[in-house]
Amino acid sequence: MLSLSEIQAAKRRIKSGIYYSPCPRSEPLSDILGLDIFCKLDHLQRTGSFKERGARNALLLLSEEERRFGVVAASAGNHALGLAYHGKLLDVPVTVVMPEHAPLIKITTCQRLGARVVVEGNSFAEARSRADQLAQENRLTYIHGYDDWDIIAGQGTMGLEILDQVPDLEAILVPIGGGGLVAGIGLAVKSLKPAVKVIGVAAENTPSFAAAMAAGKPVLVENAATLADGLAVPAVGANAFVIAREVVDRFISVTENEIALAILRILELEKSVVEGAAASTLAALLSDKLPDLRGKRVALPFCGGNIDPGVLNRVIERGLVADGRLFRFIAIISDRPGGLAALTQVIASTGASVKEINHDRTFCQAPVSAVQVSCIVETRDQAHIDTLRKALDSAGVRCL
Repeated sequence: MLSLSEIQAAKRRIKSGIYYSPCPRSEPLSDILGLDIFCKLDHLQRTGSFKERGARNALLLLSEEERRFGVVAASAGNHALGLAYHGKLLDVPVTVVMPEHAPLIKITTCQRLGARVVVEGNSFAEARSRADQLAQENRLTYIHGYDDWDIIAGQGTMGLEILDQVPDLEAILVPIGGGGLVAGIGLAVKSLKPAVKVIGVAAENTPSFAAAMAAGKPVLVENAATLADGLAVPAVGANAFVIAREVVDRFISVTENEIALAILRILELEKSVVEGAAASTLAALLSDKLPDLRGKRVALPFCGGNIDPGVLNRVIERGLVADGRLFRFIAIISDRPGGLAALTQVIASTGASVKEINHDRTFCQAPVSAVQVSCIVETRDQAHIDTLRKALDSAGVRCL
């Protein structure tokens, strides 16, 4: 088991190589949620995530022989980046095995940071098997991304910093994937301020922690595609779960649309780009699943900012849909001159703005004298959409 003293020692150990990220009060988020929100900006670490904390701590605790031979890990993302960066700083050879579906940007970044990258396997399990083989063949030390005690201790240093930065903290929301972050933060917080509520959050599509709680032990799960890819692990860590089940007061799941909306809110209000896992905690608050926190002083760790740029635009648009600011409808209108003008006049009369219109005269059920149109319009909110619907209905526009 891990102790508070080991987390405190890790904080001293990694201090010279880890950015002491700020934890300011968010005025806009506090205003819209009715809470006192403090955002721990750990996505500002050099490689964009909290994973550097555990990586540096684990590397510093290697023996001289282990440092000489080097380390290996299976990872598709932030753990690989953290090991690569701090391995370079500490002159420890790092090998990372990444599955074939790993984002190209993360592969090239790990290589640029000096790591040896092996791309192999169609899944994390296959990548892990290859990493174990390399460890045995080359006398490398395997460092688990979320279930190594030294990794968990390193992640717990964020909890110590938050307690230093936020006086009278009442609750902290922590994303849960493999469980290393919530175990470390939860142990640190509960050891020093047991009254602080520790609330774990995961995506509905990443059920590893929920399944472990139901079974009383880690179990293998099937993850669906999710914006919170950093939470998508096949099973919560066994060591992490031993701690997490004792320190987590409550567990919440959020939907993909809720995560997309949270990413959008952070982008607009906090001027920060975070990945889905980091936004999941705000998603829980925006979905109003924690009404008992109203008026409380709450911390949100922005634990990572490595969202794929190719995905970001789609995430923003999905967030706009969830927020009622993009609306699509299909209508049947006259195909005679003035038919489209009449439709756009109705839209304009409500203050909505047309973003896109597509006509379909061939593959639709409309009469020959009519045309089916698909419209995407920009609106203010859900109430504005309702107003537009009523206006279309009053004008006799048939919507499908």
